[in-house]
Amino acid sequence: MSFWEYVGSRHAQLLTDAAQHASAVFQCMVAATVLGVALGVATYRTEWAGNLATTATSTILTVPSLALIGLLIPIVGLGVAPTVIALTLYGLLPVVRNAVVGLRGVDATLVDAARGIGMSRAAQLLRVELPLAWPPILTGIRVATQMLMGIAAIAAFASGPGLGNEIFRGIASLGSANALNQVLSGTLGIVVLALLFDAAYVLIGRLTIPRGIRA
Repeated sequence: MSFWEYVGSRHAQLLTDAAQHASAVFQCMVAATVLGVALGVATYRTEWAGNLATTATSTILTVPSLALIGLLIPIVGLGVAPTVIALTLYGLLPVVRNAVVGLRGVDATLVDAARGIGMSRAAQLLRVELPLAWPPILTGIRVATQMLMGIAAIAAFASGPGLGNEIFRGIASLGSANALNQVLSGTLGIVVLALLFDAAYVLIGRLTIPRGIRA
């Protein structure tokens, strides 16, 4: 059976796996973005605190994904839970680092001007600092999403959702007629999803970043 014949015969299952893969990555990136930006906001004003947040999240990234998921299985069991926890943790570093860098890069004179017209600290953050720091934060989100697309495939080890199941089935049946087709369909599916997500981020950037800031 050729690759395209395999895809045609399994298109329903492949679409289901792709939807689950995309959903898992999207939801974990939302959680990682909220947590990462919150950490950035809480630590960017102090040099040691920002460095500590970056170091802590980078340390998480050094743990092999298969090992982390394996360590989580005895605690939270198989399925979605270890996948969500692992992906959220892995997505933190680019968001935290870029949030700290972006917030520290905001022109101090603009913050002083906002303070001078009577803005509260919260208003300064929400209306001046975060909007100006949004381009690097969005870049961090894009980088994290591309990483999670690949890491999410390992979730199949813990019976998690996504295209990794297709890859693992192919690896487990190496030598059979469709083993290569299974691995290839899962891999290409992840690549296509990564490209679609990245295109969506480009569009979000064009819609949310003023032309002057992009320039």
